[in-house]
Amino acid sequence: MMRRRLLFLAFGLSLLCASAEQGFCDPLKIRVGWAVVPGQLTSILFVKKDILKHYGTSYTVDLVHFRGSTPQITALAAGELDFAGLAFSSIGLAIQNAHMDDIRVVADLYQDGIGDYRTSEYMVLADGPIKTIADLRGKVLASNGIGGAIDMAMRKIMLDHGMQEKRDYSIVEVEFPNMLPALKAKKVDLIGEVTPFSIEAHKDGGVRTLFTLKSAMGPAQTTLLAARSGYIADHRAQLVDFFEDWIRATRWYLDPKNHADAVKILADFTKKPASDYDSWVFTKDDYYRDPDAKPNLKVLEDNLKVQKEVGLLNIDIDINKYTDLSLVEDAAKRIH
Repeated sequence: MMRRRLLFLAFGLSLLCASAEQGFCDPLKIRVGWAVVPGQLTSILFVKKDILKHYGTSYTVDLVHFRGSTPQITALAAGELDFAGLAFSSIGLAIQNAHMDDIRVVADLYQDGIGDYRTSEYMVLADGPIKTIADLRGKVLASNGIGGAIDMAMRKIMLDHGMQEKRDYSIVEVEFPNMLPALKAKKVDLIGEVTPFSIEAHKDGGVRTLFTLKSAMGPAQTTLLAARSGYIADHRAQLVDFFEDWIRATRWYLDPKNHADAVKILADFTKKPASDYDSWVFTKDDYYRDPDAKPNLKVLEDNLKVQKEVGLLNIDIDINKYTDLSLVEDAAKRIH
């Protein structure tokens, strides 16, 4: 009888721990990877604690910065990260190369070229000799990383114009902040820029947009949040709480009435003037972010097909097999 009572007590405490609402258990520490801001809002979503309903009770967040998404695949596979901020190209490589059959797409980070929202730009010198894509034959193109979204769209449009890397043009890797100086120094002939660097390039002057990511390959599920299925199953209650706060915070940043406060938080985090962001961030001049944190699976599927077409993926991927939207869907139901 005593053993049975102890078992019931342990079961009851486990239920309390699952919700963490009564404060009997320590909140779950969720390790979340991120690479860029403000494209990804991850690094600033949890700053405004007064709009977060569950932070500190059922969960806390440990934000881990990475240079890009590829190292996050390794960290996720090694159990050093709970959520990875991956490019659409990285999710394909995680499935194909890392054989992570248990990886799951769980949430949206940001999308490129959705409707009237911003798309990334490929720029040349305004007074230079390159007027058309055909003029890029024999030239040097700058990519922030081989196999990334910027790199892939560039390869796609060149392939559509009958040109292949090494045979007809070359690619060098250049970090986003260094792209504009490299173009102006004529070390490269084309750069692919994302915000805020594309906006800064136009302000600086002397550049012209030759094409966009959207015109090259269509809209993109540029980055997304991914986790492993076992982790989701083990911590479902806390993770729904986490995404309820995630959605609340995302909507707060996107709400025009909070624009000034949202820009200040971003400016303070990046240590840049608010004027660098005020005119465009969190508006239609910015990338699209789904207010319910739902990734666009149709777009993601199309992106993976392009990845295979340009030779950066060898297999067909049914992305629905690697997706679990139940966390964000359950979280959104609490808010609506």
